[in-house]
Amino acid sequence: MAIIMLLVYMIINRGLEVALALVLYNYFSRLYFFATIVGNLLEKIKDFNLSSSRIYAIINSSKFSKEKFGKVHLEKVEGDFQFKKVSFTYDKVPVLSNLSFKVKANETVAFVGKTGEGKSTIFNLLCKMYDIDKGEILIDGVNINDLDKESIRGNITVISQNPYIFNLSIIDNFRLVKNDVTDEDIEEACRAVCLDKFIETLPDGYDTIIGEGGVNLSGGQKQRMAIARALIQRTEIILFDEATSALDNETQKEIQDAIDNIKSEYTILIIAHRLSTIINADRILYLEGGNILAEGSHEELLKNCNEYKMLYESEIVNN
Repeated sequence: MAIIMLLVYMIINRGLEVALALVLYNYFSRLYFFATIVGNLLEKIKDFNLSSSRIYAIINSSKFSKEKFGKVHLEKVEGDFQFKKVSFTYDKVPVLSNLSFKVKANETVAFVGKTGEGKSTIFNLLCKMYDIDKGEILIDGVNINDLDKESIRGNITVISQNPYIFNLSIIDNFRLVKNDVTDEDIEEACRAVCLDKFIETLPDGYDTIIGEGGVNLSGGQKQRMAIARALIQRTEIILFDEATSALDNETQKEIQDAIDNIKSEYTILIIAHRLSTIINADRILYLEGGNILAEGSHEELLKNCNEYKMLYESEIVNN
């Protein structure tokens, strides 16, 4: 606007020719457009420098510890693992203290206890997200520090409370985790978790787009899909981290049935606040103070562990 007013003034009072005024206006317009491009470019460069400085801080800074893996590779993990006198401290707060337990291949074991007793920490240590302070963690008799990354993470699947579903078709959500999976494997996995009948009701079946984050699926359907994705990866160890805590009782029962269908075929570890979801586990470990206070079946703990009994009775009252 200022340029236009200046040119009009010069035409009227200074005798500037209209043709020349148009040329000058076109020139200034191009200059302004160029200045806008340069300004946007400088802004992008600033954003890039900020982002790259944060990335390089993680990669190169001594403030962040780097993951370290061994060189031993296990072609096929059976699913046995053991914690031997494991101690772990996080941010100077003791979490686990001299913890020891063993899980056999194809066994279903649940961990219960109050919040902050180290249940999720056990999962993180098993996946080698953290390094322990003392003791040993063995997978198939091999120290976890000696195993390479693929032997650990390639044989463990974690199913969280909020599994992420991509804005793709159902079949493509499976192919993301295993690109060479066959249609038969996908259908078999969906049958195992009681998801096949629902998919058959969809207009495009397995080619149905399910929305960002699985918006077109219920909470139970997303959880069953996450379990099915774990099955097609064929990892020997499956970890359920509070996978049913946000579900209603009916949906929780459906997830429990899905877990029961795959028992004895995989080593399954479950963290659950709802004790009703783990009463069929082969063993239940009750944690307190970073160690195992009691262990046994659901019936055995009701008889021998007052803390477990009180937790179970309070759940019945609340429901």
